[in-house]
Amino acid sequence: MKVLVVGSGGREHCLVWKIAQSDRIKEIFCAPGNGGTESLARNINIPASDIKTLADFAKSEAIDLSVVGPEVPLVGGIVDEFLRRGLKIFGSREEVARLEGSKVFAKEVMAKFSLPTAEFRIFDDKRQAADYIRTRSAPLVVKADGLASGKGVFVCESTDEALAAIKIIMAERKFGDAGGRIVVEECLRGEEASILAFSDGENILPLASSQDHKRIYDGDRGANTGGMGAYSPAPVITEALNQKINSEILQPLISGLNNEGKKYIGMLYVGLMLTDSGPKILEFNVRFGDPETQAILPRLKNDLVEVMLATIEGKLDKVTLSWERRPCICVVIASGGYPQEYEKNKEIFGLNQTEKLPDTFIFHAGTRREKEKCFTTGGRVLNVAALGDTLDKAKARAYQAIEKIKFEKMYFRRDIGWRALQR
Repeated sequence: MKVLVVGSGGREHCLVWKIAQSDRIKEIFCAPGNGGTESLARNINIPASDIKTLADFAKSEAIDLSVVGPEVPLVGGIVDEFLRRGLKIFGSREEVARLEGSKVFAKEVMAKFSLPTAEFRIFDDKRQAADYIRTRSAPLVVKADGLASGKGVFVCESTDEALAAIKIIMAERKFGDAGGRIVVEECLRGEEASILAFSDGENILPLASSQDHKRIYDGDRGANTGGMGAYSPAPVITEALNQKINSEILQPLISGLNNEGKKYIGMLYVGLMLTDSGPKILEFNVRFGDPETQAILPRLKNDLVEVMLATIEGKLDKVTLSWERRPCICVVIASGGYPQEYEKNKEIFGLNQTEKLPDTFIFHAGTRREKEKCFTTGGRVLNVAALGDTLDKAKARAYQAIEKIKFEKMYFRRDIGWRALQR
């Protein structure tokens, strides 16, 4: 088989790495790819957002399966375009990709199908939103409606912070058209966890649980980011809780959409807050999580290509996932200044010293190669993942690898996995 992976981050490098292990693979392409994917795939200089050119390439190259990593092309309708051209693709169609593309649509779906989530109100007028916030007690959460690269959510500890968030989103339009509408909701308290699941439109097959660290600083402080690390499994997700999530969230969502003629086929990500009154939905994503994927896939024993094909063909009921017993931890190495302004084109040193470390995997995110050298190109630069007999040992192994890597102003959290270890 010839496979095309769309995207350029750490998730995509991890997907390429896992797909390359399949006996069915003849050749892998990655568009546009990064400095890590090029060691396993042929990087193709087509942006992930250029849907028509990607479809042209897949048709001309006779690609057998395309796999979409990021949300932008999914929300933009890449799956619909590929299917129109008779191309096999793993991902969700545009009409259901709105679960991630629009916070408003997602909350309306949660309300329609009686899925557990925070109380919320939707606004398209900044004055009405401000008036409402003044009547509510903080903390509150203010969310831009559209895609904002993981940065359009403000957890506000005071009324002033919530009013400032409205100004940033709706008046200053920091996120462009994504800020045309906002969701204001109660701030849920508890422990966060992520559930990823394959869905063929009727059958649901959850992956191993994981927990993401979104805040920039140790102790889960500071600004929200796209994710500073993750680990799998998340001990907070017990078998009983798994069953509750499946029966109260996953099944009602997929069945509800199906009853409306909207088949959800692909990967579904549910961000949860585990509150005292049970699990509640924070967000939906319509693709593999990043960096959760980099902590989950090293534990998956199945051929990922076979599972994806079963998903597309409506045969998930015939699949059982098998997992490595050992936990995995993934630590993100970022550019100094991320998630705000940061510098690029810093040379990365020491990567060759990590190649022979046991049960350690370096997934590139924001990198490019020039001959024998590697340089930074993004805010999140590298993902260092490691397996260990215990989470503590996996963590030690990951940070041991990080010690060998250097670039100017590199930054990483030193406490990834702290909640599980505290437990």
